Amino acid sequence: MDQAMRSSLKESKMHGNEYLPLGTYWYQYGPGEHVIDCHWHEEAEFFYCLQGETMFQVDTDYFLVRAGEAVFIDGGDIHAAHAHGEHGCSFFSLVFDTQLLASAHYDAVQENLILPLQEKKATFPRHIQSHQPGMNVLLEHIYSIMQCCNDKALGYEGAVKGHLYLMIAGMTASGQACNRQAGSRSDSFKIERLKTVIQYIQENFSNPIRLAELAALIPMSEGQFCRFFKSMTRQTPMDYINAYRIRQAAEMLRDPNRKISDVALEAGYDNISYFIRVFRKAMNCSPSEFRKRLLEQIEA
Repeated sequence: MDQAMRSSLKESKMHGNEYLPLGTYWYQYGPGEHVIDCHWHEEAEFFYCLQGETMFQVDTDYFLVRAGEAVFIDGGDIHAAHAHGEHGCSFFSLVFDTQLLASAHYDAVQENLILPLQEKKATFPRHIQSHQPGMNVLLEHIYSIMQCCNDKALGYEGAVKGHLYLMIAGMTASGQACNRQAGSRSDSFKIERLKTVIQYIQENFSNPIRLAELAALIPMSEGQFCRFFKSMTRQTPMDYINAYRIRQAAEMLRDPNRKISDVALEAGYDNISYFIRVFRKAMNCSPSEFRKRLLEQIEA
Protein backbone atom coordinates (compact mmCIF):
# COMPACT_ATOMS: atom_id res chain seq x y z
CA MET A 1 0.00 0.00 0.00
CA ASP A 2 1.28 3.47 -0.95
CA GLN A 3 1.87 5.07 2.44
CA ALA A 4 2.20 8.53 0.87
CA MET A 5 -1.59 8.42 0.49
CA ARG A 6 -1.86 8.72 4.28
CA SER A 7 -2.41 12.44 4.13
CA SER A 8 -4.80 14.42 6.28
CA LEU A 9 -8.13 15.19 4.64
CA LYS A 10 -7.77 18.76 5.77
CA GLU A 11 -10.10 21.54 4.70
CA SER A 12 -7.75 22.83 2.01
CA LYS A 13 -7.59 19.52 0.17
CA MET A 14 -9.73 19.25 -2.97
CA HIS A 15 -11.74 16.02 -3.20
CA GLY A 16 -12.52 15.44 -6.87
CA ASN A 17 -13.22 18.59 -8.90
CA GLU A 18 -15.95 21.16 -9.50
CA TYR A 19 -17.72 18.79 -11.92
CA LEU A 20 -17.61 15.81 -9.56
CA PRO A 21 -16.84 16.97 -5.99
CA LEU A 22 -16.01 13.63 -4.42
CA GLY A 23 -12.86 11.71 -3.59
CA THR A 24 -12.49 7.97 -3.16
CA TYR A 25 -9.68 6.33 -1.18
CA TRP A 26 -8.62 2.78 -0.34
CA TYR A 27 -6.22 2.24 2.57
CA GLN A 28 -4.57 -0.58 4.48
CA TYR A 29 -2.88 -0.37 7.89
CA GLY A 30 -1.00 -2.64 10.26
CA PRO A 31 -1.97 -3.44 13.88
CA GLY A 32 -2.20 -0.38 16.12
CA GLU A 33 -1.34 2.12 13.39
CA HIS A 34 -3.09 5.48 13.29
CA VAL A 35 -5.54 5.18 10.43
CA ILE A 36 -6.69 8.79 10.58
CA ASP A 37 -5.10 11.43 12.77
CA CYS A 38 -7.54 13.85 14.34
CA HIS A 39 -8.81 16.31 11.69
CA TRP A 40 -11.93 17.63 9.99
CA HIS A 41 -13.11 18.88 6.60
CA GLU A 42 -16.19 20.60 5.23
CA GLU A 43 -17.25 17.60 3.13
CA ALA A 44 -19.28 14.64 4.37
CA GLU A 45 -17.68 11.18 4.40
CA PHE A 46 -18.61 7.50 4.39
CA PHE A 47 -15.98 5.21 5.91
CA TYR A 48 -16.50 1.50 5.09
CA CYS A 49 -14.39 -1.10 6.92
CA LEU A 50 -13.33 -3.90 4.57
CA GLN A 51 -11.14 -5.98 6.88
CA GLY A 52 -10.18 -6.00 10.55
CA GLU A 53 -11.36 -3.55 13.20
CA THR A 54 -10.93 0.19 13.67
CA MET A 55 -11.38 2.25 16.83
CA PHE A 56 -13.14 5.35 15.55
CA GLN A 57 -13.65 8.79 17.07
CA VAL A 58 -16.24 11.31 15.82
CA ASP A 59 -16.31 14.49 17.90
CA THR A 60 -16.43 13.16 21.49
CA ASP A 61 -17.83 9.69 20.65
CA TYR A 62 -15.65 6.55 20.44
CA PHE A 63 -16.79 3.21 18.99
CA LEU A 64 -15.34 0.05 17.44
CA VAL A 65 -16.00 -0.44 13.70
CA ARG A 66 -15.73 -3.99 12.36
CA ALA A 67 -15.45 -5.38 8.82
CA GLY A 68 -18.72 -4.86 6.95
CA GLU A 69 -19.69 -1.82 9.03
CA ALA A 70 -19.60 1.84 8.09
CA VAL A 71 -19.34 5.30 9.64
CA PHE A 72 -20.95 8.51 8.40
CA ILE A 73 -19.15 11.76 9.19
CA ASP A 74 -21.04 15.03 8.77
CA GLY A 75 -19.12 17.96 7.31
CA GLY A 76 -17.21 19.77 10.05
CA ASP A 77 -17.09 16.80 12.45
CA ILE A 78 -13.70 16.12 14.02
CA HIS A 79 -12.75 12.49 13.49
CA ALA A 80 -9.83 10.12 14.04
CA ALA A 81 -9.20 6.37 14.03
CA HIS A 82 -6.57 3.71 14.59
CA ALA A 83 -6.35 0.03 13.72
CA HIS A 84 -7.60 -2.24 16.50
CA GLY A 85 -6.61 -5.82 17.25
CA GLU A 86 -3.77 -7.98 15.96
CA HIS A 87 -4.40 -7.94 12.21
CA GLY A 88 -4.66 -4.31 11.17
CA CYS A 89 -7.45 -3.10 8.92
CA SER A 90 -8.37 -1.94 5.44
CA PHE A 91 -11.13 0.42 4.41
CA PHE A 92 -12.79 2.43 1.66
CA SER A 93 -13.55 6.13 2.10
CA LEU A 94 -15.92 8.32 0.07
CA VAL A 95 -15.51 12.05 0.77
CA PHE A 96 -18.09 14.22 -0.97
CA ASP A 97 -19.46 17.75 -1.00
CA THR A 98 -23.20 17.54 -0.26
CA GLN A 99 -23.67 20.21 -2.95
CA LEU A 100 -23.19 17.29 -5.34
CA LEU A 101 -26.78 16.37 -4.47
CA ALA A 102 -28.27 19.88 -4.53
CA SER A 103 -31.05 20.63 -7.00
CA ALA A 104 -30.50 23.20 -9.74
CA HIS A 105 -33.77 24.83 -8.65
CA TYR A 106 -35.35 24.83 -5.22
CA ASP A 107 -37.72 21.87 -5.24
CA ALA A 108 -39.19 19.19 -2.95
CA VAL A 109 -35.99 17.12 -3.07
CA GLN A 110 -33.92 20.10 -1.96
CA GLU A 111 -36.34 21.07 0.81
CA ASN A 112 -37.23 17.64 2.18
CA LEU A 113 -34.01 15.64 1.69
CA ILE A 114 -30.88 17.67 0.93
CA LEU A 115 -31.26 20.74 3.18
CA PRO A 116 -32.05 18.63 6.28
CA LEU A 117 -28.90 16.58 5.53
CA GLN A 118 -26.76 19.69 5.10
CA GLU A 119 -28.14 21.28 8.26
CA LYS A 120 -27.70 18.02 10.22
CA LYS A 121 -31.41 17.98 11.04
CA ALA A 122 -31.93 14.66 9.23
CA THR A 123 -28.60 12.97 8.64
CA PHE A 124 -27.31 9.39 8.48
CA PRO A 125 -26.72 7.29 11.61
CA ARG A 126 -23.13 7.73 12.73
CA HIS A 127 -22.27 4.01 13.11
CA ILE A 128 -23.97 1.82 10.48
CA GLN A 129 -24.15 -1.85 11.52
CA SER A 130 -25.86 -4.73 9.73
CA HIS A 131 -27.72 -6.00 12.82
CA GLN A 132 -29.57 -2.70 13.19
CA PRO A 133 -33.03 -2.53 11.51
CA GLY A 134 -32.80 -1.32 7.92
CA MET A 135 -29.02 -0.76 7.99
CA ASN A 136 -28.26 -3.59 5.55
CA VAL A 137 -29.77 -1.52 2.75
CA LEU A 138 -27.47 1.43 3.51
CA LEU A 139 -24.44 -0.88 3.67
CA GLU A 140 -25.36 -2.45 0.32
CA HIS A 141 -25.58 1.01 -1.27
CA ILE A 142 -22.16 1.99 0.15
CA TYR A 143 -20.64 -1.24 -1.19
CA SER A 144 -22.20 -0.59 -4.60
CA ILE A 145 -20.79 2.97 -4.60
CA MET A 146 -17.35 1.52 -3.84
CA GLN A 147 -17.63 -0.87 -6.80
CA CYS A 148 -18.81 1.93 -9.10
CA CYS A 149 -15.88 4.15 -8.08
CA ASN A 150 -13.43 1.27 -8.51
CA ASP A 151 -14.68 0.21 -11.96
CA LYS A 152 -15.41 3.73 -13.29
CA ALA A 153 -17.57 2.41 -16.12
CA LEU A 154 -19.19 5.00 -18.37
CA GLY A 155 -21.92 6.75 -16.42
CA TYR A 156 -20.64 5.72 -12.99
CA GLU A 157 -21.03 9.30 -11.75
CA GLY A 158 -24.80 9.04 -12.19
CA ALA A 159 -24.84 5.68 -10.43
CA VAL A 160 -23.02 7.15 -7.40
CA LYS A 161 -25.45 10.06 -7.15
CA GLY A 162 -28.36 7.68 -7.63
CA HIS A 163 -27.22 5.46 -4.75
CA LEU A 164 -26.79 8.50 -2.48
CA TYR A 165 -30.30 9.78 -3.31
CA LEU A 166 -31.79 6.34 -2.65
CA MET A 167 -29.95 6.15 0.67
CA ILE A 168 -31.30 9.53 1.81
CA ALA A 169 -34.83 8.76 0.61
CA GLY A 170 -34.86 5.32 2.27
CA MET A 171 -33.43 6.67 5.51
CA THR A 172 -36.06 9.43 5.61
CA ALA A 173 -38.96 7.11 4.77
CA SER A 174 -37.98 4.57 7.44
CA GLY A 175 -37.50 7.17 10.16
CA GLN A 176 -33.80 6.34 10.59
CA ALA A 177 -32.58 9.92 10.07
CA CYS A 178 -30.75 11.47 13.02
CA ASN A 179 -30.98 15.07 14.22
CA ARG A 180 -27.48 16.17 15.22
CA GLN A 181 -28.03 19.91 14.88
CA ALA A 182 -28.52 20.45 18.60
CA GLY A 183 -25.48 18.91 20.27
CA SER A 184 -24.18 19.38 23.78
CA ARG A 185 -22.94 22.92 24.38
CA SER A 186 -20.04 21.55 26.42
CA ASP A 187 -18.99 19.15 23.65
CA SER A 188 -19.34 21.84 20.98
CA PHE A 189 -17.10 24.18 22.97
CA LYS A 190 -14.44 21.48 23.35
CA ILE A 191 -14.60 20.62 19.63
CA GLU A 192 -14.23 24.25 18.54
CA ARG A 193 -11.23 24.65 20.86
CA LEU A 194 -9.60 21.55 19.39
CA LYS A 195 -10.27 22.77 15.85
CA THR A 196 -8.50 26.04 16.67
CA VAL A 197 -5.39 24.15 17.77
CA ILE A 198 -5.40 21.69 14.84
CA GLN A 199 -5.83 24.47 12.29
CA TYR A 200 -2.89 26.35 13.84
CA ILE A 201 -0.71 23.23 13.64
CA GLN A 202 -1.65 22.61 10.01
CA GLU A 203 -0.90 26.22 9.05
CA ASN A 204 2.42 26.40 10.96
CA PHE A 205 3.83 22.84 10.88
CA SER A 206 6.94 23.93 8.95
CA ASN A 207 7.94 26.29 11.79
CA PRO A 208 8.90 25.51 15.40
CA ILE A 209 5.74 25.05 17.48
CA ARG A 210 5.96 25.43 21.24
CA LEU A 211 3.53 23.91 23.69
CA ALA A 212 3.03 27.32 25.31
CA GLU A 213 1.78 28.93 22.09
CA LEU A 214 -0.72 26.11 21.50
CA ALA A 215 -1.99 26.35 25.09
CA ALA A 216 -2.36 30.12 24.71
CA LEU A 217 -4.72 29.69 21.74
CA ILE A 218 -7.49 28.27 23.94
CA PRO A 219 -6.26 29.57 26.53
CA MET A 220 -5.14 27.03 29.14
CA SER A 221 -2.08 26.27 31.20
CA GLU A 222 0.36 23.89 29.49
CA GLY A 223 -0.59 21.07 31.84
CA GLN A 224 -4.33 21.58 31.29
CA PHE A 225 -3.80 21.80 27.55
CA CYS A 226 -1.84 18.53 27.38
CA ARG A 227 -4.55 16.71 29.32
CA PHE A 228 -7.29 18.28 27.17
CA PHE A 229 -5.55 17.46 23.87
CA LYS A 230 -4.87 13.85 24.81
CA SER A 231 -8.42 13.34 26.10
CA MET A 232 -9.76 14.56 22.74
CA THR A 233 -7.29 12.88 20.36
CA ARG A 234 -5.62 10.07 22.36
CA GLN A 235 -2.31 11.56 21.23
CA THR A 236 0.02 14.00 22.93
CA PRO A 237 0.38 17.36 21.14
CA MET A 238 3.92 16.45 20.06
CA ASP A 239 2.84 13.04 18.76
CA TYR A 240 0.15 14.75 16.69
CA ILE A 241 2.55 17.39 15.35
CA ASN A 242 5.13 14.74 14.38
CA ALA A 243 2.48 12.58 12.69
CA TYR A 244 1.20 15.57 10.70
CA ARG A 245 4.71 16.66 9.70
CA ILE A 246 5.63 13.15 8.54
CA ARG A 247 2.50 12.93 6.38
CA GLN A 248 3.44 16.23 4.75
CA ALA A 249 7.02 15.03 4.27
CA ALA A 250 5.74 11.83 2.61
CA GLU A 251 3.78 13.95 0.12
CA MET A 252 6.85 16.10 -0.61
CA LEU A 253 8.97 13.00 -1.22
CA ARG A 254 6.80 12.24 -4.26
CA ASP A 255 8.87 14.89 -6.06
CA PRO A 256 12.18 13.16 -6.95
CA ASN A 257 13.86 16.54 -7.45
CA ARG A 258 13.46 17.57 -3.82
CA LYS A 259 16.44 16.89 -1.60
CA ILE A 260 15.62 14.95 1.56
CA SER A 261 17.34 17.65 3.64
CA ASP A 262 15.04 20.29 2.06
CA VAL A 263 11.98 18.11 2.72
CA ALA A 264 13.02 17.81 6.37
CA LEU A 265 13.29 21.59 6.72
CA GLU A 266 9.95 22.22 4.98
CA ALA A 267 8.30 19.66 7.24
CA GLY A 268 9.56 21.48 10.33
CA TYR A 269 12.73 19.49 11.19
CA ASP A 270 16.03 21.37 11.33
CA ASN A 271 17.87 18.23 12.44
CA ILE A 272 18.06 15.72 9.56
CA SER A 273 19.04 12.81 11.83
CA TYR A 274 16.01 13.39 14.05
CA PHE A 275 13.77 13.69 10.98
CA ILE A 276 15.01 10.34 9.63
CA ARG A 277 14.49 8.71 13.04
CA VAL A 278 10.92 10.02 13.39
CA PHE A 279 10.10 9.17 9.76
CA ARG A 280 11.38 5.60 10.16
CA LYS A 281 9.32 5.12 13.32
CA ALA A 282 6.13 6.33 11.60
CA MET A 283 6.59 4.75 8.17
CA ASN A 284 8.75 1.69 8.95
CA CYS A 285 11.39 2.84 6.48
CA SER A 286 13.79 5.73 5.94
CA PRO A 287 12.85 8.69 3.69
CA SER A 288 15.22 7.45 0.95
CA GLU A 289 13.74 3.93 1.12
CA PHE A 290 10.25 5.41 0.98
CA ARG A 291 11.12 7.43 -2.13
CA LYS A 292 12.70 4.38 -3.76
CA ARG A 293 9.48 2.40 -3.23
CA LEU A 294 7.46 5.20 -4.77
CA LEU A 295 9.67 5.23 -7.86
CA GLU A 296 9.45 1.45 -8.15
CA GLN A 297 5.65 1.63 -8.01
CA ILE A 298 5.61 4.26 -10.77
CA GLU A 299 7.96 2.22 -12.99
CA ALA A 300 6.12 -1.10 -12.38
